[in-house]
Amino acid sequence: LKQVFNKDKTFRPKRKFEPGTQRFELHKRAQASLNSGVDLKAAVQLPSGEDYNDWVAVHVVDFFNRINLIYGTICEFCTERTCPVMSGGPKYEYRWQDDLKYKKPTALPAPQYMNLLMDWIEVQINNEDIFPTSVGECKEE
Repeated sequence: LKQVFNKDKTFRPKRKFEPGTQRFELHKRAQASLNSGVDLKAAVQLPSGEDYNDWVAVHVVDFFNRINLIYGTICEFCTERTCPVMSGGPKYEYRWQDDLKYKKPTALPAPQYMNLLMDWIEVQINNEDIFPTSVGECKEE
């Protein structure tokens, strides 16, 4: 188990909402609606009286957690040797670019690309300017 929770591996613990907060309650409502087998359009509809930005933030974090779990199940099969390119089939190759190490779009093995992507998303989700932890404080652009 120690190997599964190693920070250097691809698995990341779920981002959680603090129990007792309004976002925690929104998260519970979102989970209940998604697990009930209802129409997805109705499941993601903004509940009456709730803040739009808070509702979107809850779903973004839930989506990240779900993608993280899915990726965690396939990462052992996609290694730098077996997946030397991050691609979307034979026609599309994804290249990584950031403002730090990769100044130009750079071809990377899929696991390295995914690690950078998941790290980048996690930084965005943890950025208080983008996803404030206090309810009703999301900044509109």
